[in-house]
Amino acid sequence: MDGQELQKIAGDCAANLPGADLEHRVDPDWDLYKVRGKVFMLTTDLPGRPVVILKADPDDAAALRENYADITPGYHMNKTHWITVNGEGTIDEKRLKELVLDSYRLVVGGLAKSAQPVDPRTYGRRA
Repeated sequence: MDGQELQKIAGDCAANLPGADLEHRVDPDWDLYKVRGKVFMLTTDLPGRPVVILKADPDDAAALRENYADITPGYHMNKTHWITVNGEGTIDEKRLKELVLDSYRLVVGGLAKSAQPVDPRTYGRRA
């Protein structure tokens, strides 16, 4: 998938998550996806390529960067806890949606229990 398609798929997935909000910043041009005010996904265009930036468990982030050429450390974010995904071709739609959901669950899991729109341990997981 190309970068534009990557951002559309990720954005559509994020927009359908409980409690998710989209904030658009014009300067610089970023879309921030938040749950209860906490960012779980960002989209922007780096020179020549649209990207999606997601929160990731540090161990998972290291493995993802090692196994996928399209996943690099989080652009303009903490390199241990964030990843950047670009649409060069090694990430398919299913995996991208899993990464968005994982990022969302990580952020929801860090919220006070009373603020969590879903149970992050079970939401979106198959029985």
